[in-house]
Amino acid sequence: MSWWDDGDDDGASGYERYEDAVRIRPNPKGSKPRSKLRPEHDDAVEARVLGVDRGRYSVLVAEGRHDERELTATRARELGRQSIVTGDRVDLVGDVSGDEGTLARAVRIRQRSTLLRRSADDSDDVERVIVANADQMLIVVAAANPEPRARLVDRYLVAAFDAGIQPILCITKADLADPAAFAHQFSCLDVPVVTSAQGEVPRAELERLLLGRTTVAVGHSGVGKSTLVNALVPSAKRAIGRVNAVTGRGRHTSSSTVSLRMRGADGRSGWIIDTPGVRSFGLGHVDPASVLRSFAATAIVPEGAPEQEVPLAQAHDWEIIERVEAGELGDLGRERLASLRKLLSALGEDPAAGLEGTERPEA
Repeated sequence: MSWWDDGDDDGASGYERYEDAVRIRPNPKGSKPRSKLRPEHDDAVEARVLGVDRGRYSVLVAEGRHDERELTATRARELGRQSIVTGDRVDLVGDVSGDEGTLARAVRIRQRSTLLRRSADDSDDVERVIVANADQMLIVVAAANPEPRARLVDRYLVAAFDAGIQPILCITKADLADPAAFAHQFSCLDVPVVTSAQGEVPRAELERLLLGRTTVAVGHSGVGKSTLVNALVPSAKRAIGRVNAVTGRGRHTSSSTVSLRMRGADGRSGWIIDTPGVRSFGLGHVDPASVLRSFAATAIVPEGAPEQEVPLAQAHDWEIIERVEAGELGDLGRERLASLRKLLSALGEDPAAGLEGTERPEA
């Protein structure tokens, strides 16, 4: 009888004896079922994101303490598609010593207080987050060379008010042209205005406005934004470009968004976030219903104007239009209203018919 034949002494077939002799190796991938549970990272440390460069993040740990240090981090897989931007507060795990060659992992993005966003153009509703957690926006514009663009400033103002960020207007190159006429266009708004000339940065005035806050600096290419940042933060060494004599346009010099710490003579500090110069600022991400509200959010009512039951900051869109057209903010108010109506048209709204979704109460 062969080994495969039935009828052996123990009653087992040859195939059964062969099967028992084979060693079955467990599947290494299937032996441990994958869990949906993720580690809580209770030992994570908080950090401020200073800059982003090709998937690596420069972060500051233990800010303001004796063991403060900068290190490099990468994004953990559990963040998925969440983007980390300059100004974010993140939680880090891994090697957070800051030693050369080490790499930490950002596992959480802390809740953001503000988000400054822009789109490629007004028809594009895909938003691009520029910075997070900024308190203020320093809008830098030149009095000349290149010529100031009031409508671009209007766009910055709308984006700032929409994000809940306080704007500050800084007019540079005051030695080339009188900045008063341009600044007067925004005098009906409660927006601080600072002027500077070549080689004469009003450091004391800017420190009063910027220290203790996080400020994002925005502006057209060539307006002197990087020069201003270098004066406030001497260690920044941001590249400075020149304006083309033929086209009147500035050349892009800053290619990345970076957060820099400025220190005052009184020991206080603040953060200024320098952004690359842009020639356009799309508002496709902004709710059109907030455009006119943002215009009047901090409007200054001239003396002698009749008292109103509802302040401009709380007025509905139709009421803002009527009160501005009635002269409550003077000729400048009407001019700004006309500019923002153009923005509404660019965003696909009919400014003559009022804003969609706004109903005027019956008398």
